[in-house]
Amino acid sequence: MQRKTFQRDNLTFSYLDTEGEKPLLVALHGHMMEGATFLPLMQVLQSSFRVVALDQRGHGASDHAASYTRDDYLCDIEALLQTLDCDAPVILLGHSLGGVNAYQFAARHPERVRALIIEDIGASVNDNLSFCLAWSGFFKTQEDLVARIGPNMACYLAPSFRQTAQGWKLAFEPAEMVQSQTCLNGDHWTDWLATSCPALLLHGAQSPVLTSIMSEEMATRRLRTQMQTLPGGHVLHQDDFPGYVEAVEGFLARLSAE
Repeated sequence: MQRKTFQRDNLTFSYLDTEGEKPLLVALHGHMMEGATFLPLMQVLQSSFRVVALDQRGHGASDHAASYTRDDYLCDIEALLQTLDCDAPVILLGHSLGGVNAYQFAARHPERVRALIIEDIGASVNDNLSFCLAWSGFFKTQEDLVARIGPNMACYLAPSFRQTAQGWKLAFEPAEMVQSQTCLNGDHWTDWLATSCPALLLHGAQSPVLTSIMSEEMATRRLRTQMQTLPGGHVLHQDDFPGYVEAVEGFLARLSAE
């Protein structure tokens, strides 16, 4: 597994790449996370797929940006695919922010997307991340940072902890996450329904983000869409990793058989 970079609009983007001449699956993380959140999944899938996990703008080892609009994120994905020089349609897997980015990219470039795997995000989004503003700045110890974030959230954000000469901090800037979420909020039904490639929608039974009503409607209204509810909350690839892998591998096996 290699860490690589590419440039777009004077920004440097970082991504993890299992490499190999195999079908390409691009994984897109959610807010406040980074590509490394998918490392366990990458290790499972790398025998059959080339898996690339992008650190999206303002996250992980990628540069911070002045703006976090919908166009920004979608053009970043396009630049990544150009860097990978892959002519065949790709599979896009996205969690939360990454899920909307995935299905909106497919809506703009249907010929470039073979299938979608969307983890716990709706076709309409209205969330507020202002709570994370209290996590800004440096902390004397890692324990102080964890205490500020809270143990329930810290377990998901651990890959984004950074130790610096000034102390412990997060790889992302909380104010930028609030800005990005504001740009993400809105009605995206037109984009969700714009494509008909095979799609797997994963819903967390205890998710505070995606309701069962929304997930069922998304699966009913969009062609070739399978919805599956798994135990856990919003971050299913951590809350129920075995169930998550089983669902993803089953979907990919059916896709390969088509």
